[in-house]
Amino acid sequence: MNVDSWQSQLRKGAAELVVLSLLRGRQLYGVELLDRAGGSGGIVSDGTLYPLLARLEREGKLAAEWLLPDEAKIPRKYYRLTAEGEALVAEMQPVWRAFSAFVDAAIEERKHDPAPARPRRSLAERARA
Repeated sequence: MNVDSWQSQLRKGAAELVVLSLLRGRQLYGVELLDRAGGSGGIVSDGTLYPLLARLEREGKLAAEWLLPDEAKIPRKYYRLTAEGEALVAEMQPVWRAFSAFVDAAIEERKHDPAPARPRRSLAERARA
């Protein structure tokens, strides 16, 4: 696996959490979500955002409605979390925080302890000893 492939997998894994988190306590339309979750180094692209929104809406995590804001010339589809979506993101965020804290700690530990690990004997080698 190369870094690009690995990074793609990281983004796929985090996209749902990012979208749900951005919608906590507010409603946004697709382009607003894309601006907040995309951009340089962002998590989602338009090719991944809209299928994700459709899936979350089908699953009952999001509700959507077409609105025509005063400044807009065409209607926009605004998304908001349902009660089920709110509950899901409330469960996902602490899991992510614990996961990312563990990864950060592992990276920092290696940075501060650059000595190579001692070779370990395999179970077969231990049995022979």
